[in-house]
Amino acid sequence: MTNFQVRPYSNISPIGLDKFNGTNCYISEASEEPDGILVRSTKLNKNHLTKSLRAISRAGVGVNNIPVNLCTDKGIVVFNTPGANANAVKELVLAGLMLSSRNIFPSINFVNGLKHLSDIKDLEPYLEDNKKLFKGKELAGSTLGIVGLGAIGSRVAKMGVALDMEVIGYDPALSVEAAWRLPSEVIPAESLEELFKNSDYITLHIPALESTMGIINKELLSHCKGVSLLNFARHEVVNTDDVLEILDSNKLDNFITDFPTPDLIKRANNHKDVTLLPHIGASTFQAEENCAVMAVNQIVDFLESGNIKNSVNFPNVRLKSTTTNRITIINKNVPAMIGQIATSLGNLGLNIAEMINVGSGDIAYSIIDIENAVEEEAIKTLASIENIINVRLLKDNND
Repeated sequence: MTNFQVRPYSNISPIGLDKFNGTNCYISEASEEPDGILVRSTKLNKNHLTKSLRAISRAGVGVNNIPVNLCTDKGIVVFNTPGANANAVKELVLAGLMLSSRNIFPSINFVNGLKHLSDIKDLEPYLEDNKKLFKGKELAGSTLGIVGLGAIGSRVAKMGVALDMEVIGYDPALSVEAAWRLPSEVIPAESLEELFKNSDYITLHIPALESTMGIINKELLSHCKGVSLLNFARHEVVNTDDVLEILDSNKLDNFITDFPTPDLIKRANNHKDVTLLPHIGASTFQAEENCAVMAVNQIVDFLESGNIKNSVNFPNVRLKSTTTNRITIINKNVPAMIGQIATSLGNLGLNIAEMINVGSGDIAYSIIDIENAVEEEAIKTLASIENIINVRLLKDNND
């Protein structure tokens, strides 16, 4: 079988890299023509998309650092790792809820500023007299609104229920699989406006897409009544200028986010209603290991066997291996392509043992196991068919 070069463009957990052992893929730190790329937060551009590149695997969920549309045009499969960091983010949401409700930072800063009280006899009564300044709110009995109910949002929903909160969820793209993960106590909101009207705490778990850019804006926030807003999703989904404006009203009590901006830092220093973290939602040893393992397993399976799982630009496709010669084809999703491919294979004298074809949007992907030997000339002939983007021959593939 062919050996595949995979180039990492970020620090990837060694636990994940160890998964290359025993495969036909290997790490090449300086390859100019890799078959695959592993990445975390490094920004990729068109110069990274070489002719040899077949796949990019992102050790994380968001792919706004990858030119996905250009990858699709070139037949490059982009993977992410949904759910691998879900628990890490969920736990930070819990911390955010506590920070927003219990005046924890002001309390800590207050106590740290009492260096002048060196005698415990003076300190204890002073604390007792001033603790009323930091009275907070309990989470139990309040309403938690969750925007986005995927791998992270569903975990946050379970956590909210466990904390005896009323939980409202909104996700117009909720899959059946995701719906099964939700506790029965979660109340579905008909709209974002309904969720924002009825929540005491709102946490965001939606991807940064063209349709979600700045979706949390002044108009939506105008429906709030003393809400705490948490953003551990992506900074692009929130219009920061609008948040800063609404913070001066009684509609938004505070804003906790993993995505600082200069204006938010200024606000945090001048007021007590913004809490900023340095994008640490997935920064745990466990999450980094989980993401790395999933990212490596997915790119190895694709490069060796052509199987696709958790791609953001291609459909999930898997075919159990039945022969030692496998052809994979990426083509534009236009009519009559399957017929053209099958006819061309017949003309080339190639017998189909098993075949699967799945289309998604403008793209389609086929895995075809061939009973007899396949020569490189046959691959070139298939690649020359109109609307075919690329063709790969995988020999001695294993499932």
